Amino acid sequence: MHRPARDFPYFDAPPIGLAHRGGALHPDNVGRENTLEAFVTAVGLGFRYLETDVHATRDGVVVAFHDASLDRVTDGTGAIADLTWEEVSRVRIDGRYAVPRLDDCLATFPETRFNIDIKAPGAVAPLWRLIQDFGAAHRVCVGSFSMQRLRDFRALAGGRVATAAGPSEVAALRFRPSRVPPGRDIGQVLQVPETITWPVRHTGSHGAGRTVTRLVTPRLLERAHARGMQVHVWTVDDPHPMHRLLDLGVDGLVSDRIDVLAEVLAQRGAWPPGS
Repeated sequence: MHRPARDFPYFDAPPIGLAHRGGALHPDNVGRENTLEAFVTAVGLGFRYLETDVHATRDGVVVAFHDASLDRVTDGTGAIADLTWEEVSRVRIDGRYAVPRLDDCLATFPETRFNIDIKAPGAVAPLWRLIQDFGAAHRVCVGSFSMQRLRDFRALAGGRVATAAGPSEVAALRFRPSRVPPGRDIGQVLQVPETITWPVRHTGSHGAGRTVTRLVTPRLLERAHARGMQVHVWTVDDPHPMHRLLDLGVDGLVSDRIDVLAEVLAQRGAWPPGS
């Protein structure tokens, strides 16, 4: 049964600012996405919402980390799912920063809300256990690009944790709303890019091209709000689209440039949060 966002203490009144990976393009955070140090920067600016991703190590430790492997941003290599926590704990992001455990994040920021993207199937059950252990159901929202992972988490949580709509649920609400009856549970929030781009095959000599479709429209906002859902748009780093989307009526913005977002919200009388 669908429950609206207002039933979950996770959601503040809009507009909401969410620090993407702690604000990965803030000048102080470049090179240290998804680290405790990046999260400290965001919280220090006044952010109450941190967006992060999670994987689980081979021995079931949930870590705040985007990629499946360590290779891109650390001095280590290998898939997190194949490594123990002891092995992961030895690597450094940008040569200096540890990969954080999610339990350390929850403990370090006890008043902060976490928007969590489950990146691997092995993280689903450990994440739910961790949320229970910390009594954090009221300050967590969980989403995933995998409908299976999202369904598995919802089955474990039993409606006790806010969730974001999955990809097929977003698509249905945007393009085929008749397939989403009012009582169907598709989460409490849409977290989407403003547009999506995909390749299209052309006939004749033109070959393949790309087409852009706008996801965030007045009609989508109307449908989501009618269901009591919020709409958060990612990843928005420039002031003009921030203002335009807020004028359109979106409820939250996810940004790497958290300094810019804080300034935009301040110009609109919405910063710091609760002011």
